[in-house]
Amino acid sequence: MNYFVTGATGFIGKRLVARLLGRPEATVYFLTRAIELPRLQELYEYWGCDDSRVIPIVGDLTQVDLGVSRTDIHKLHGKIEHFFHLAAIYDLKASAEDQQRANVDGTRNTVRLAEEIAARHFHLVSSIAAAGLFEGLFREDMFDEAENLENPYFRTKHDSEGIVRKECRIPWRIFRPAIVVGDSRTGEMDKVDGPYYFFKLIQKMRKMFPSWMPTIGIEGGRINVVPVDFVVAAMDHIAHLANEDGQCFHLTDPMPMRVGDLLNTFARAAHAPEMAMRINAALLGFIPRTVRKAMFALTPVRRIRTAVMKDLGLPDDILDFVNYPTRFDCRETQRALKGSGIAVPPLDSYAWRLWDYWERHLDPDLFVDRTLRGQVEGKVVLVTGGSSGIGKATIRKLAEAGAVAVTVARDAQALDEVRREFEAAGLHLITHAVDIADPQQCAAFVKFMNEEHGGVDILVNNAGRSIRRGIENSFDRFHDFERTMELNYFGALRLTMGFLPGMIAKRKGHVINISSIGVLTNAPRFSAYVASKAALDAWARCAASEFADRGIEFTTINMPLVRTPMIAPTKLYDQVPTLSPEDAADLVVEAVIHKPVRIATRLGIFGALLHSLMPKVAQITMNTSFRMFPDSGAAARKPEEPESQTADQIAFSQVMRGIHF
Repeated sequence: MNYFVTGATGFIGKRLVARLLGRPEATVYFLTRAIELPRLQELYEYWGCDDSRVIPIVGDLTQVDLGVSRTDIHKLHGKIEHFFHLAAIYDLKASAEDQQRANVDGTRNTVRLAEEIAARHFHLVSSIAAAGLFEGLFREDMFDEAENLENPYFRTKHDSEGIVRKECRIPWRIFRPAIVVGDSRTGEMDKVDGPYYFFKLIQKMRKMFPSWMPTIGIEGGRINVVPVDFVVAAMDHIAHLANEDGQCFHLTDPMPMRVGDLLNTFARAAHAPEMAMRINAALLGFIPRTVRKAMFALTPVRRIRTAVMKDLGLPDDILDFVNYPTRFDCRETQRALKGSGIAVPPLDSYAWRLWDYWERHLDPDLFVDRTLRGQVEGKVVLVTGGSSGIGKATIRKLAEAGAVAVTVARDAQALDEVRREFEAAGLHLITHAVDIADPQQCAAFVKFMNEEHGGVDILVNNAGRSIRRGIENSFDRFHDFERTMELNYFGALRLTMGFLPGMIAKRKGHVINISSIGVLTNAPRFSAYVASKAALDAWARCAASEFADRGIEFTTINMPLVRTPMIAPTKLYDQVPTLSPEDAADLVVEAVIHKPVRIATRLGIFGALLHSLMPKVAQITMNTSFRMFPDSGAAARKPEEPESQTADQIAFSQVMRGIHF
């Protein structure tokens, strides 16, 4: 039996060809553009045959008779039993003009060719989009009843069906698949579409919260999804049945899920938190369309909406389909498939395969250079406080990635040792002995960097001073607050404002501030340190708002406790869990690569939420830690005698890992 298939190189088409080849003595002719001929070998390997059974016919969907030569038309005349038309644009983002040419004009050209070669049966693969946004149940025998066809994709799929129904002189059958997802057996999919648009949001939720935490989500209409293997099997079976011409078949799930249930199914597959509370998108229907249109026309609202949708990888009009109003009757399809064993499998039986394939092959982040080298190679990166600890570990990673690595610190001798260490490892490090708390030294260094290196591309404000001393032991030490603020806030600010003009001129730059988890938890005994870091955090938030449209990014890292020389004098910290400088440097690397607004541990985020929602509980918790752990000997002005930790102290420090005590 001979077949002709358009769209045979597409996601559904190549699987249909493989299915047809399973029939005895089947030969498949398929339309291909001349430019695609060199790339067909991969398809032949997929089909497990050569061009003796799957024969390419050169043409173009937009040309009369599909641009097929008269020689090929003569060769095909009277030989084709089944002509399948799958070629179309299945993309809500495509322009209206492109969809008109491919979906409508292309269908008309295809019908003419099928008639020209005297094919015996014509099969159109349409879509449930042909119903538009019909309110209610849409039956398989309905067509003219379609409504709300303003979307170009809906309109062109409806019009292409109309061409077959009104103009095709060959016995025809129409298939309307629902939203087609990957193979239920392998998860394989070729693009992000339909429910896949929400996968990035689910992934982000998984990274932010544990899987057991209930979240708030959306509810909407019933979204009908079917796996590609069901669609192909159903089409193949129904196309070969007798006495089914002139009918339309809905290849849909007879029991579709609501949006919220569908998203929760994928959330479970991804081990992400589920939406325990869902807000129905239908509530937006009470807002007049003119009011909604006016609201989204406001510049701030429009920019925020665009940024959020871009960050989540969602098309602009996706929310219009959340409250999908149409349900699809598929009784004729179920009748035709009765006894065949072909049915839509439950989504929860294969959702994990779809998720796994997406995360391994389709996640947009896979196609972005997320390597550190890709972000910093050849760029000038300045890390302050690079003579030890976090700064040293960070600048080493950046130097290894090919950055023009620059660091400053007060101790010239320590910097020389670090530079020699880097040289021994084959790395180049530029060092400058600068006390950034000194306005004159800071200004001179900024001037040098702007003149010699054209400023900096990435600035990591890491240098800092920490003082662990309760307020009641600080009444006569006001200078502690002044010198902490001078370095942690004013020093970082001098550098940042010195390099910002150059970043503005280049319309790109990244400022990373090493803050503290103490800012989120309001750690007692660190009032001087936390206040200085909080000031820098607040300034960065203001700056980020001012430069959001200038290509300049700001990232704050609320760093947990790190084992560095800064905490070495506090012997208590020898017995509590801390990050290593290398672990801390990895957080900086994450900031460089992904450029988030904030990086914080879950404990830090929880602390901030607790202070916002239940401030009295938060105060009691932190006061407990304050009384549980003593001041250092230096802070209390008495000799420090090492003591073994109590059971309470050990338990508290383990649960509150990274908190400053």
